[in-house]
Amino acid sequence: MSLIDRLIEPIRHSPQLPQAIAILQAELEAERQRRDQFYLDMTPDQKIEFIDGEIVLHSPARNRHLDVTGCIFKLLQTYVVLHRLGQVKSEKCLCVFPRNDYEPDVVFFGPVKSASLCPDTMKFPVPDMAVEVLSQSTRDRDRGVKFEDFASNCVEEYWIVDSDTQIDRRLHLPEYAPVAASLQEIGFNSALDLFSTYAGRASDLKPFLQGGKRCARLITTRNSEVLPSDAQKINVDATNPAEVSSVKSLSGS
Repeated sequence: MSLIDRLIEPIRHSPQLPQAIAILQAELEAERQRRDQFYLDMTPDQKIEFIDGEIVLHSPARNRHLDVTGCIFKLLQTYVVLHRLGQVKSEKCLCVFPRNDYEPDVVFFGPVKSASLCPDTMKFPVPDMAVEVLSQSTRDRDRGVKFEDFASNCVEEYWIVDSDTQIDRRLHLPEYAPVAASLQEIGFNSALDLFSTYAGRASDLKPFLQGGKRCARLITTRNSEVLPSDAQKINVDATNPAEVSSVKSLSGS
């Protein structure tokens, strides 16, 4: 029996079913009106959600929360751009679900949903992947109503990240595993350092090969012989004009 069947089973055969439906319809209509007003009142500078008929306004994040979120965003963004998988967003990306509206810390949209986005989009579709970094004020929602809502609406991958311990992959597909494993290995003691450079000669790389295991390096080159022996190599086709524009928009140029 599905979750929705278990919810309605107690009243399915009750003579009071019509009254129960009428009460629920009235509550949903009142909630719809509050939600419409929420859309009118919200501003781009707020981190705000609409959950269970109520407006949830978030307080400013702690430094550690920002560091961990930035670390995850950098790694996902690099992976997605390299493999041309879609778009990654961080903070204040309002994702519209059938009943609730969430602003996860990091979200990913695959090619199909990315194609529907434009520069003025403020109400985003249900993401293909969502990441929440736990805090005391959001812990119960992240593990409760959000998990239920994400599972019910085909979010393929959901990471609940405790900055002191690990990633809890509540919904997951195999193709997301490499990124999760990389983050797990790095840890969350501070933000990930990401170096990006073009290398034509081996000597060009020397300044960028310093640092510990928390340093990631994105190296572009036409000469594979200059790469370190343990580098993961990805062959990339020539960039077309549309992809150039996309990359420029990511960098803000």
